[in-house]
Amino acid sequence: MTAAERLFTYDDILALPEHQVGELIAGELHVSPRPALPHALASSGLGHFLFGAYGLGGGGGPGGWWILDEPELHLGGDVLVPDLAGWRRERMPTLAAAVHAEVVPDWLCEVLSPSTAGLDRAKKLPRYAALGVAHVWLVDPLARTLEVLRLVGEHYAVIAAHCDDARVRAEPFEAVEIPLAALWGAASS
Repeated sequence: MTAAERLFTYDDILALPEHQVGELIAGELHVSPRPALPHALASSGLGHFLFGAYGLGGGGGPGGWWILDEPELHLGGDVLVPDLAGWRRERMPTLAAAVHAEVVPDWLCEVLSPSTAGLDRAKKLPRYAALGVAHVWLVDPLARTLEVLRLVGEHYAVIAAHCDDARVRAEPFEAVEIPLAALWGAASS
């Protein structure tokens, strides 16, 4: 077996410097830098709106979900780290006392950046579909867009696309309005 054919393991992820994020997809190691500030702002802002309404049930939200930032997912032999993930509590009543989750999320979000957009779209989306993740959101803070995808059969269908300063109610989180301007660091109108 040549070095190019080598299958990587979780030990390879553990050996990475702290400022890098490692993921294993089909035995390939993918290493990304820590997110840039626009990426971190979009992820943090979205997590704020969803955690408050769905994680805590605050602001008139329905609660009933676990919403986590950058959870490490060990699923089907892969190690994946989406920017945000959510599980309905009826499917995952408690959080395991572990550093990773082994239950497929009901929803997740990838915040796209120039260095990770190709990986997110070409490698991770098909894997998420194969695992059965029902909803994926793709947020691009530079383009100021939110794409809402739903699993239909074995592939994702884009069911909505929003941009700029729109105020959005998107499945599976229609109960809360998200002002996209807040994700880009702009004042909402």
